[in-house]
Amino acid sequence: MRHKLAGYTLSRTSGQRTALRRTLVTQLVLNGRIQTTETKCKAIQNQAEKLISIAKKASPDKPGQVTARRLVAAQVNGGVETVRKVFELAPRFVDRNGGYTRISKLGPRKGDNAPMALIEWM
Repeated sequence: MRHKLAGYTLSRTSGQRTALRRTLVTQLVLNGRIQTTETKCKAIQNQAEKLISIAKKASPDKPGQVTARRLVAAQVNGGVETVRKVFELAPRFVDRNGGYTRISKLGPRKGDNAPMALIEWM
């Protein structure tokens, strides 16, 4: 029974799940949009929006910029380039209190009929 268990297991072990989410969020940051299954989109949406929230709170004139960069770097792959890109995205969402990503359904995949979706920044 799965009482009070949050999140999507994605038919993977915890290490594989962490690696998959980290890779998908990194690709979303670098490319601006990715096409994958609906379930994977929903699984990474929360994590991607939390990264933007961390970057928004740490503006250059406030203390805590280094801490925020380290928190973001711990959740993405790609090193300095990816972290820099997250902090370049954050000013776009200054007047927005959430909902930084959009999921658009695309229809079933041809091979296995899996529901596909596109996740992108608003």
